[in-house]
Amino acid sequence: MNSVDDLVRIASGKVRDLYAVDDELLLMVASDRISAYDHVLPTPIPDKGRILTAMSMFWFELLAPAVAHHVVAVDDPRIPADVRGRAMLVRRLDMVPVECVARGYLTGSGLSDYRRTGAVCGVDLPAGLVESSKLPSPIFTPATKADLGDHDENVSFEVVAAQVGPDLATELRDTTLRIYATAADHAAGRGIILADTKFEFGHRDGALVLGDEVLTPDSSRFWPADRYREGRVQPSFDKQYVRDWLTSADSGWDRATDTPPPPLPDEVTRVTRERYVAAYEQISGLRFDDWIG
Repeated sequence: MNSVDDLVRIASGKVRDLYAVDDELLLMVASDRISAYDHVLPTPIPDKGRILTAMSMFWFELLAPAVAHHVVAVDDPRIPADVRGRAMLVRRLDMVPVECVARGYLTGSGLSDYRRTGAVCGVDLPAGLVESSKLPSPIFTPATKADLGDHDENVSFEVVAAQVGPDLATELRDTTLRIYATAADHAAGRGIILADTKFEFGHRDGALVLGDEVLTPDSSRFWPADRYREGRVQPSFDKQYVRDWLTSADSGWDRATDTPPPPLPDEVTRVTRERYVAAYEQISGLRFDDWIG
């Protein structure tokens, strides 16, 4: 098969498209699109789809002893040539409608919640924490899954339990924190802090299975450990660089309006790509130039 256009597209997200292969399999294709503040930006990041796919595959393989995952192959005749390297052949799952977020450090929406309530998603935290504080222990801070263009909403464990049942909610929490710990330990050994990340799960044959993409700069905050300083926004390998430019005076964009974000300057695009590649290579110990495609 030479073109993904020969398949039926069944879903499109901010940065990924999903195609039907047969009754058992789907093709998940990562694009070069990048999103921020609930907008898909008009400027793609070159090779982003391939970088995210390479990174997801590294993590799926590393985590396989700890949790089942949905990937069948990334190099297979059923993957069209025009998306090779940025597509995963995956098993169909009955997805759980919860974003399973683990946080080891306080930043982003978690920091906003903490400043307002002293807690994140109903988890009480000690007084006196600041931007980028390391938490006493990692916490499970789930969110509802929003439609395209809407914002995920942080919710408590009790809300998740009411939605999916207490047994499944407990399994989601425990599995999320367990694989976060495994990933954070690996990243630390490579000189990177995994500040937070989100996972998505589904069921297959009654078992909980890790789905979607995993532990990429799109779904995680990666900080260089040697530059970590509590009390400030950290330098990062993720798309925070894009967010920072969008909210700077240089962009001329007012996030509070309905106006869509402007195109990214060439420099921001180039540096963002470099940071994505650097994250993959430092975490995996592999060269991106050796990735398939």
